[in-house]
Amino acid sequence: MLGMISSPLPIKILAVVFIVLCIALTTVVLMQEGKSAGLTGAINGAADTYMGKNRGRSIEGKLERVTKVFIFLFFVIAIVLNLKF
Repeated sequence: MLGMISSPLPIKILAVVFIVLCIALTTVVLMQEGKSAGLTGAINGAADTYMGKNRGRSIEGKLERVTKVFIFLFFVIAIVLNLKF
């Protein structure tokens, strides 16, 4: 925490963005449905193939894409914040 007191302004802004991104990533992951199929998946085979074809247009598909973008940004910002300027 003491390192942030004397750090330049862009690093402080990036740290705040990183914290907000962490909260948003946690929220998006928790909003997604579970992937466990079990016996229900075997019974609902026809419905599953329809949902599989249209997954990209559904809310679940959009949540998956947003999660991938947030994870990429999380790692990039974490690496940048870890660099010694």
